[in-house]
Amino acid sequence: MKKILITGCSSGFGFDSAKYLAVKGHHIFASMRNINGRNSEPAKQLRDFANVKGVKIDLIEMDVLLDESVNSALSQLPVMDVLINNAGLGFGGPVESFSAEECLDQLNLNIVGTLRVAKAVLPRMRAKKSGLIIQLSSVAGRCAFPAFGIYHASKWGLEGMSESMRYELAPLGIDVVLVEPGPFSTKFLDNIIIPDDEELKQAYQHVHDFYEGFKNQVKEIYEQGGSPTDPMLVVETFERLIDMPAGTRPLRNIVGLDFGAQSINDAVEPLRKTILESMDILSLDGPAEKVS
Repeated sequence: MKKILITGCSSGFGFDSAKYLAVKGHHIFASMRNINGRNSEPAKQLRDFANVKGVKIDLIEMDVLLDESVNSALSQLPVMDVLINNAGLGFGGPVESFSAEECLDQLNLNIVGTLRVAKAVLPRMRAKKSGLIIQLSSVAGRCAFPAFGIYHASKWGLEGMSESMRYELAPLGIDVVLVEPGPFSTKFLDNIIIPDDEELKQAYQHVHDFYEGFKNQVKEIYEQGGSPTDPMLVVETFERLIDMPAGTRPLRNIVGLDFGAQSINDAVEPLRKTILESMDILSLDGPAEKVS
């Protein structure tokens, strides 16, 4: 049994993975904002599920946007074996349509939010010289489309930070990996924040048309079935990575519809290894597998 902290458990991958991994015998610490307010219903559902199934799910009030909230929540928890940095949100629309503050909001949630939580768990992971951090990225962190520039910036940034963390933490016994989902039948598309600027919408009609077409195409794929859009595929990827021995986990893990991004990963991976070899740091690509 591992102690697993999952952020963003009010819906989507976080909600599903909390239940699934608890049934698999792990002790889950499911965090979300507004447990007694806006998210009281999913919090109740997780509590009821834990009671009925006889599994361990502790609900944790935590806002990844606030240092005080993260530090206060984590100070009351035991040492984590696994952190799944799942909390996130998307902004959609032409880059010009976003204010500097909105751009910072997107980066704060999808990059800095993951850093806040990692910083809170890492001291005790380092002390016990083991741990796993799973960063939820996206195929949008490997390629770019119109209408998602701000979101791409957050996920591309998360990719770079996480890869660097992998090399920094490997000698300390801690593994860092990325999970890169394509579009899945969650509430992500419905929850995308779109600027309300009619003038820019008309100026960027081609971007608006692409966004609407993309969203409708993806929803049609959901409805037709037969494509890899079941959110449980991501949850099962979390499980697979958790169960793998240290030193064997791949850095990048694409799940679902990839729009060709897997080809990018396949092409870049040997080049990444070559760069590490040229710098004589290939040994930092994940912690050494423990020999029992």
